[in-house]
Amino acid sequence: MSLGSAIFIVAMSFVTAAISGVFGMAGGLMLKGALAFVLPVSATFFTHGVLQFVANGWRAALHRQHVAWGIVARFALGSFVAAGLMVFVALQPTKAGLFLLMGLVPGLVWLPQTWVKVDASRPGQAFVCGLVVTGINLTAGVAGPILDVFFVRTALTRHQIVATKAATQVFSHLMKILVYGAPLLAVHGAGLPPWWVFALAIPVAMLGTAAGGVLLNRLSDIDFKRYLRLILTVIGLVYLAQAAHLFLTGQA
Repeated sequence: MSLGSAIFIVAMSFVTAAISGVFGMAGGLMLKGALAFVLPVSATFFTHGVLQFVANGWRAALHRQHVAWGIVARFALGSFVAAGLMVFVALQPTKAGLFLLMGLVPGLVWLPQTWVKVDASRPGQAFVCGLVVTGINLTAGVAGPILDVFFVRTALTRHQIVATKAATQVFSHLMKILVYGAPLLAVHGAGLPPWWVFALAIPVAMLGTAAGGVLLNRLSDIDFKRYLRLILTVIGLVYLAQAAHLFLTGQA
């Protein structure tokens, strides 16, 4: 790996952690795409899983008084079931396919609320949320907008939403580390960034998360949802454009 690529990964770890610290999502989607520009597809899943595991875990710790632990427990159960099922499914998209999937996922934030009536605060639906979100996380690499669909109808405040989603994503990304990490370690980590990149990116992501928490306190609930939808839409369009470029140039 070149020094430029290493610096890029570390810098994006801070930026994307800060964005997720504000909105509880979007940052992970940005980071996954950034990694896809400089790493092989399989390595992006593991690297993204490690960095997001830390960022989400730290965000949940910072806002632990706002976490709805009942939702987290049921989500975790669904997450473990999804990972168990995915172990038997050999599915890994090409780079073009990965950008296509990442570009389509943000479109879910525009679904009318009357079309999908789910609520993560309901016990059964929290389990389904863990099952679906982790399953998509293990195939598309990101599932933030889908997770958001389950939280948009809850009566939680923006602080509770950010904190609870962060805690649930700890389990979702842990499953990604386990499912993709074992095959990579079997080939001595081929394609992964060197250890020192992780050593730098992890504390930098924690700093970004803390910075995002400061900005979160300055947003109203209305602006929180408005800006989140705008950011996700822009990211989705960029990824769709990249997917089209890869398909048209025969790099799919």
